[in-house]
Amino acid sequence: MARPMDTESASVLRGFRPNLYKTTLCLAYQSLGIVYGDLSISPIYVYKSTFSGDLHLYEDDHEILGVLSIVFWTLTLIPLCKYIIFVLGADDNGEGGTFALYSSLCRHSRMGLLNTVHPAHERISSYCSEIPTKDTRMSLLIKEFFEKHKSSRIVLLLVVFLGTGMIIGDGILTPTMSVLSAVYGIRIKAPDLHENYTVFIACIILVGLFALQHYGTHKVGFLFAPIMLIWLLCISGVGMYNIFCWNPGVIGALSPYYIYNFFRKTGRIGWSSLGGVVLCLTGTEAMFADLGHFSKLSIRIAFTGLVYPCLVLAYMGEAAYLSKNKMDISSSFYKAIPEVMFWPVLIIATLASVVGSQAIISATFSIVSQCRALRCFPRVKIKHTSNQIHGQIYIPEVNWMLMMSCLAVVIGFRDTRMIGNAYGLAGVTVMFITTCLMFLIIGTVWKKNVLLAVLFFVVFGSLELLYISACLGKVHHGGWLPLLFALVIVSLMSIWNYGTMKKDAFELENKVSLDRLLSLGPSLGIARVPGICLLYSNVAFGLPPMFAHFVTNFPAFHHTLIFVTLKSLMVPKVPVVERFHVNRIGPPELSIFRCIVRYGYKEVRDCYNFETQLIEKVAEFLKQESTIEDMTVRGQSPNHISAAVGNEVCRDIAEQRRKEVSGGSGEQWSNTGFQSLGSCQEMKKLMEAREAGGVAYMMGNPYIVASGVSPFLKKFAINIVYGFLRRNCRRPAIALGVPHTSLLEVGMLYQV
Repeated sequence: MARPMDTESASVLRGFRPNLYKTTLCLAYQSLGIVYGDLSISPIYVYKSTFSGDLHLYEDDHEILGVLSIVFWTLTLIPLCKYIIFVLGADDNGEGGTFALYSSLCRHSRMGLLNTVHPAHERISSYCSEIPTKDTRMSLLIKEFFEKHKSSRIVLLLVVFLGTGMIIGDGILTPTMSVLSAVYGIRIKAPDLHENYTVFIACIILVGLFALQHYGTHKVGFLFAPIMLIWLLCISGVGMYNIFCWNPGVIGALSPYYIYNFFRKTGRIGWSSLGGVVLCLTGTEAMFADLGHFSKLSIRIAFTGLVYPCLVLAYMGEAAYLSKNKMDISSSFYKAIPEVMFWPVLIIATLASVVGSQAIISATFSIVSQCRALRCFPRVKIKHTSNQIHGQIYIPEVNWMLMMSCLAVVIGFRDTRMIGNAYGLAGVTVMFITTCLMFLIIGTVWKKNVLLAVLFFVVFGSLELLYISACLGKVHHGGWLPLLFALVIVSLMSIWNYGTMKKDAFELENKVSLDRLLSLGPSLGIARVPGICLLYSNVAFGLPPMFAHFVTNFPAFHHTLIFVTLKSLMVPKVPVVERFHVNRIGPPELSIFRCIVRYGYKEVRDCYNFETQLIEKVAEFLKQESTIEDMTVRGQSPNHISAAVGNEVCRDIAEQRRKEVSGGSGEQWSNTGFQSLGSCQEMKKLMEAREAGGVAYMMGNPYIVASGVSPFLKKFAINIVYGFLRRNCRRPAIALGVPHTSLLEVGMLYQV
């Protein structure tokens, strides 16, 4: 009997493997337009930026061959070795990027400051299935250090904010540098064309690019991969032509000896020129940041099989041309194109620059959405641009701010050399931050030997620090721009997060117990009105102060009251079946519930079906409660209840029963007089309440100020900056899709 089964299994595997290969190759093809757009267009400006300073070409070709050797080994070490081999393996359940690394660190140790969720609400089954491994001495030391010193956790969070700020700054510099460099190719055939015209054309293209964003990448996404495929084949073909036509000897420059010879002859000038060489790495971080849309294997296949060899051939071909045409260094990329191919390549270069820009713009939308989910960024409008792909979003406020910033940089700088200095610093800083986080990942998450973590940091970190030092040497020549962007964005994110944490701390300190509120009931004369009220609050235990403030001034609330708390966890996504966590507050006759709604940092909340889903989950909770009552009546032990029902919510209900049996009770699980109203009858009343009075919404609208004894810096951050951001960002009700006609806002003064 084993033989037929083996034959059947083998036939299934034979059918499965071709589909897997086909899917992987299809993803690899699609990644060309999304992941590798920015990296693939770098040959347009690398040599021009490298030789734009004091570095010049001489007769013996040491400089050009040395730069080629540096470019080759930089591409080999950073994108190929670091990202393809190591960093892609540090994904957070298929998600990549700076926040993915930080999320992974937070889940495996107490390094995080963003996650304020109670441990009881943090458990997600899909993230708890990993087999625990024994901590090494290094991992224990690192975890102990971060647990002991809160300042180290603050520094780690600021480093993550810095990486985020640099990526958002990259969203300004990439379209600027790419489009302007591509458009400048027109002046090769029209040298008398005034610079103002090329700047004007670049501005028109940029306005058009950002104006199309609201349609979503899925509308034009089918064009991206073919454009980049044609572009890569073009530059590799031109590169091979130039190698054989001008100087086949450039192949020997792949030897590291030429790097040594380059620095021996150029010295400090050669070190300064690294600020231009680093542009060959722009877009490398996208291989990891966009991992969630593809697979690790598809990204690896696309880079090693096509992108890497095509880029190497392009750089070699341009170096071969420059070795025989040294006077063309200011426009070597376009001068190296054969005459018959010039205009087609120029058109493809312009389209490729738009594709590369689109990739970083979409990545900026994604990372702003993640920051907003973790409450590190002011509330902004997020629109879904695709019904099929949940991750494709559009943020109008961010889009227009990026556009205005891009236009300001193009008009203000005009010079691709100065923009390139800023561009390189932004890109390499993000890579170095990834290296630092990877050092912690290797030690605390992978729990590898300390030597491997140190070796990783020394090899890649030292190279990136060398490039950062060269870029910092050009701060006065445009390198200050990404530093300014990062300072503004990091300050904005830090103050918003600080103000939000202070607001939450105030609510937590001033929460009210249900027993205290009920004790005031007879004196207040609290009345119940028909309908259901969803009360939004960040307080997960007890009653929020704004509800107590409302009841003491207007002693009435709805027949069914549901306290809703939205929490973002340090995981990419929360399974739908584990999203809602429903509990009961107080005795059943009060019909008061609490619902913890959990999201991952990569998820965008669905505002339209939320009300229906929430009420359905409460009804499901009551149904399961009724099932447990029946089991209890039949004499079944509470210990078997959760196994019989098989739901986390029912495990919570079973825990309630154990507390009742043992005589223990707490405010959250208080069930005095439980038998006075059956769950089935209560479920019926829930539906009647919805039909009779509809659904109302209540949320706080606090005015937050720093206390009078606070230092000046805190008053400035809370009263001025945080207050300005709160007044000008989207209101919570609008962000949650709450209908204005059904909304009741409760104002309070918070002194933090």
